[in-house]
Amino acid sequence: MALHDSSRKFDADRAAEYAIQSRIALAGYDACHELAACLLSASLGSGARRILNVGAGGTGQEILTAAALEPHWSFVAVDPAPAMLDLAMANIRMAGLEARVEAFSGGVDELAQQRPFDGASLIGVLHHLPSQDEKKAVLGSIAKRLKPGAPFVVACNRSAYETKPLFLEAWAARWRMAGASSGEVEAKLAKIRHGAVPPESEAAVEAMLSEAGFARPERFFSSLFWSAWICFRQIPA
Repeated sequence: MALHDSSRKFDADRAAEYAIQSRIALAGYDACHELAACLLSASLGSGARRILNVGAGGTGQEILTAAALEPHWSFVAVDPAPAMLDLAMANIRMAGLEARVEAFSGGVDELAQQRPFDGASLIGVLHHLPSQDEKKAVLGSIAKRLKPGAPFVVACNRSAYETKPLFLEAWAARWRMAGASSGEVEAKLAKIRHGAVPPESEAAVEAMLSEAGFARPERFFSSLFWSAWICFRQIPA
């Protein structure tokens, strides 16, 4: 599946349930986004900054959180799935932030490179790209659109799901905790296990970041299969 195929995977039905489902699937969803915003802020300061958010559709939480923290920042929200991007922009409009956010429907590889960004994020995307080449391509496309030294937050599921059966059982328990029946839990786990291909390890993510042109990765959040890092666009020697 190419990044552009997300428009089929994340259709209107899936977009509608995303806000609830994402917070159950990822324990600490809001904390991860808050820490991401805080780390970008600590790296960039509070002046006028332009931030690239790739895979911004769904809740729009990356932008909502960072925009509340830094009132002088502006954002470009990129997503190839129109239904997901529409949902995010609806949330952004409800928060009164539409003047600070430009929506771009398409892949990051289609975004112009003439005006480099001060920072970027890619949260919850890599494990939805089935091939290693596709994962590397999106990281490389982001790197090309950043200023040297710009901070970049990336977060995704890492490690093959079947390699951590205890984590899978904990995931099932979390869905039950949220009121799902046994049949619903089985269906949700099947969708997760067969609908995504996570990088095989944290080391694999860090290796891809290095190959794409990022340096100094530091993991700042972890929750079952999920990890989040901040790193920086390499500065040419």
